[in-house]
Amino acid sequence: MTPPKHILPTIVIAQFCCTSLWFASNGVLGELVANFDLRANALGNLTAAVQFGFITGTLVFALWTVTDRFSPSKVFLTSAIFGALGNAGMLWQDNTLFTLVLFRFLTGFFLAGIYPVGMKIAADYFDQGLGRSLGLLVGALVLGTAFPHLLKGVGTYFPWQSVVMTTSGLAFFGGLSIALLVPNGPYRKQGQQVDLKAFFKVFQNTDFRAAAFGYFGHMWELYAFWAFVPLMLMKYQEVHNIILNIPLLTFGIIAIGGLACVLGGYLSQRIGVKKTAGIALFLSGCCCLVSPLAFMLPTEDLFVGFLFFWGMVVIADSPLFSTLVAQSATAELKGTALTIVNCIGFTITIVSIQLMTVLQNGHLGDWIYILLGAGPLFGLYALLRKKKKK
Repeated sequence: MTPPKHILPTIVIAQFCCTSLWFASNGVLGELVANFDLRANALGNLTAAVQFGFITGTLVFALWTVTDRFSPSKVFLTSAIFGALGNAGMLWQDNTLFTLVLFRFLTGFFLAGIYPVGMKIAADYFDQGLGRSLGLLVGALVLGTAFPHLLKGVGTYFPWQSVVMTTSGLAFFGGLSIALLVPNGPYRKQGQQVDLKAFFKVFQNTDFRAAAFGYFGHMWELYAFWAFVPLMLMKYQEVHNIILNIPLLTFGIIAIGGLACVLGGYLSQRIGVKKTAGIALFLSGCCCLVSPLAFMLPTEDLFVGFLFFWGMVVIADSPLFSTLVAQSATAELKGTALTIVNCIGFTITIVSIQLMTVLQNGHLGDWIYILLGAGPLFGLYALLRKKKKK
């Protein structure tokens, strides 16, 4: 059954609009620090708050099987509205670090009804070629994540509040477009009741475990890399005494991963989903290992080029792991399975982000990013171990 032509573009655009909430605080971090008298470590705190909110949200959604019992489009709309309101909370003039962390937590909580639910909606429409469809969808997530940096990089002449208002407005538009244009898909099988055992039931499937563990390794690296791209650029700028447009470069380094997701989706149709994911995971692991040498590169073009390549391979495997998860889960628990994997994966991101935050001011210097390579190593082990069982 071929879905209407407008379905996939609508989901992709809505995902881009709504996930622009994710790094909205990162895009205006300097202004938040100046306006609300925050400390230098606010980056780690605010980023972790979003991740922790997302984890809490996915845990609630998964335990109560919300995505499988209720219309995914309505869940998406509701989450987009409340996520936009939480994001807009940064505009409150009396904010402190505590209130900003709280608003970012609420934004992250409702992102749990956007990112995995968007993948669930796509899986309900696209049985064949799911890897390609999720490649487009995660590509939209990447662009949405990077978008606040673009607004800041090209819009230095307008106030930081415009970035916050724009991302909140986009989220509202994205949620409304899903509710109006994307009804329940033909492959949706509604869950009938709350299944508190679903969190553990899905891991009984060996194929699901292999895909999930690969995804967990990928997530150890991904968001820590994204969060610290501006600091990497800043460090290179200071060491080599040059001037870089850090917001604009950060946008490009993160956003190019969207193209990598799309290309990976098409490549997976030729050589297989698992093999494509393994190649991307291997290459991103290599980037982690050679990262200290990159800071010694003599020109900014080489350094920025390295970060652009890393930005591609660090995310290219994400939709492929989600495809493997969706394909290995039972139909009535597909949405819950995707949410569970996201919940655990983003829990892992908090650990890696906080580890990088603690170590960045230590004696390890540029060597700290080698530690991110532990994730790809673990993910590759999960994939190769599964192959040996065949």
